[in-house]
Parts: sequence; structure tokens; C-alpha cells
Amino acid sequence: MDGVPCLRVSQCHVQQLRKCLQAQGALDQSLCLLKESDGTVLLPILQCCVSQLDLQFLSAMVASESTCEIVWSQSSLHSKKERGRTSGDKLEKILQQLLESNGERWTEELRRDIPHNFQRHGDLVLLGDNCFSLPLWQKMNQQLWSAVARGLGAKRLARMSRISTDGFRSPVVTMLLGEHSWVKHVDNGIRYEFDVTKCMFSAGNITEKLRVAGFDCRGETVVDLFAGIGYFTLPYLVHAGATHVHACEWNPDAVEALQKNLVANGVFDRCTIHQGDNQQLQLCDVADRVNLGLIPSSEDSWPIACRLLKKTTGGILHIHQNVTSPLSNTAAIPAISDATQRVSGKKADREVWQAWADDTAKRITSLLKDITGASWITNIQHIERVKSYAPHIHHVVLDLECRPL
Repeated sequence: MDGVPCLRVSQCHVQQLRKCLQAQGALDQSLCLLKESDGTVLLPILQCCVSQLDLQFLSAMVASESTCEIVWSQSSLHSKKERGRTSGDKLEKILQQLLESNGERWTEELRRDIPHNFQRHGDLVLLGDNCFSLPLWQKMNQQLWSAVARGLGAKRLARMSRISTDGFRSPVVTMLLGEHSWVKHVDNGIRYEFDVTKCMFSAGNITEKLRVAGFDCRGETVVDLFAGIGYFTLPYLVHAGATHVHACEWNPDAVEALQKNLVANGVFDRCTIHQGDNQQLQLCDVADRVNLGLIPSSEDSWPIACRLLKKTTGGILHIHQNVTSPLSNTAAIPAISDATQRVSGKKADREVWQAWADDTAKRITSLLKDITGASWITNIQHIERVKSYAPHIHHVVLDLECRPL
């Protein structure tokens, strides 16, 4: 068919479905979104992925009266490179004018030192530490940040240098322009607020948050052992319908954000926050479900999770882990095609995930017996790939059903 394949969606669901398509590798990220005259938005899809899209699954994520359909657009969808070049040209032009008005000369070295990548949080732009490193910029003082904000269409600016080693994974962020550092995100109809100088937002977990939102947890008590600002606590409460969630978090800044988010989403009365190290948690025999959303590994908290499950009925553990697959040696087979390598690699990855899940199930079974003194049976319900951190390093989630015999 002629044109560009797109998912036509209602404007209120754009962010949610865009992130879902992106996580599935189906979003054509070289093209911009296109807003139609009827208020719907076209999300460009890679042509090779059209036949693989589960439209029924995508439609189930939005309200029944909302638009969600595949169309072939005859309109001109602009390249992101063109848009980015225009934005970059605007910033470069503004900075060049600033320097020249201060008697300085614009150079290629200065051009390479301006930001080409950044994060946008509403009206706040978060810069990395790989820009404005030349000494000349320091002479511009606050004029520089006002000019950068104007060039990037922002009201506030901040810069992140690294992730701290304080045990909380706090970002080391400095505000450059603006009175406060609180920002807002909306994912799948859930409002998240946090301070960018104290907490991080994990956008890469969108598919897992959507999956959790699809659970039926009515009548269930859930324990989220690593709640953060509510990444999974809120989907369990808002969409999955959990009767109550015990949210454990040791970072006081994340706890402050979590409290705000529970109130903002109208679910504060169905959540108990346990601030501090979950190793010291006094709860036991309360959970139908335990979420262990810590990577690279939540293994240290497996005994706590086992203790939390209801002794008479058991429950489900959602165990997050970074699993590393061995590097395949295809150099010795020069005739092998790229497609064959990809299929072979995916199969090898799945085999490694399954082996990890089998071993984890055995260890959890043993832990449950040691803790309760009774025999248990475990069943691997599902293994979910969330995202890749590097070649052959995958963030996966094991759904492990645990029942007493």
C-alpha cells in the first residue's frame, strides 16, 4: 500500500501508546508524529512490523470510545532529523548572537560543545554533562542559561552529571534556571510527580507498567518491595484494582514523591508506606502478590518475599533480574545471514532466561520450605522481557506462582 503505516489514536492516549510501540520496536522513530484535523494523532510504524502488531491488545489499553486503528497516511510526516536540525539551528543561532554581543567569536569547537541530546520534562530540559565544557561559556554567566532555555523552548534548565553512589541511585542534578525542580509525567492515565534533583523516572519500564496495569488484583493484598516514586505501586492500585498495597521504600526523597503521587491519583487510603530498609520489614503472611522490582538483582530480598506470602494460600512473586546471555560465536560461520543470526540469538537468549527461571524456582521452593517448615510447589507462569541494557544483557521479569502443598 502507498503511504506511511501509522497507528491513529486519540490525543489523550498518545504518550501511552507511543511508549508501548517504542518498547515493542515498532515505532518509526525517524519520523515525527502528525496531528490530524479531527484531533487524532498518527504514530508512524515501521512497515516490517505492521503485520506483527496486536491491535486487539493495543485497543484494550484505551477507552472503548477512543480511536485506535492502523491507517496508511498519505500526508507528509516530517523527518525528526529535519526537525532536530531546525531546533539545533535555532539554539546555535541564539548562542552565536550571545557570544558575539559579548565580543567573542563563534568557532567550530564551540558549536560541537552545545547540547545535541537532552531530556524534556514538561517545561524543564535536563542537560547531560557532555556540553558547555569549554571555559568560555563560564564568562556568559546566567545569560547563557537564559539563551539556552529560549533556544530549546524551555522555562527551566537542569544538568545531570552522574548517578550518585548514595545507595538510593539519586541523580546528581544541578538546577541552572528556574525556581523549583519538581516535574510531572503522565503514563497510562497515572500522574507521577518527582524532584529531578533527587529522584529518577524510569521511562524504560513502560511495558511492564502496562502489563501490571492489566492484572486483575481485585481482593488482593500486594507488597511492592522497591516502590520508588510508585512506578508499580500506582498501576497495581489505579488499574489492577488491588485492595491494598504495602509500599516499601528507603529513599526519603522517593517516599515524599510517592506520598504526593498516591494523593494525586486518589488512592492514598489503599496504600501503606513502609519507609526504610525492607530487610527490617515486620510484615509476614499478608501477601497475595509480591513485586520485586530491583535490578540488576533482587535476590537479597527473596527470603523477605517468601515470608510475606500467605502461608495457607500462597501467591505470586514478580521477580526482576538482569540476565546475561553468552556471546555467540558466528565469526567461524561467515556464510550465516544477519537474519539467521538474529533468530539464533533470540532463541539463545530465551534459553538462558528459561534456565535462570528454572534455577530461581528451585531456590524459591527451598526457601519457602526453610521459612515455613512446609512443602511448597512453584510454577513458572511467565517470563517477560522488559528491555535490553546492552547486547546480551536483558531486564526480565519472572512471574512465579507459589502454593503450599
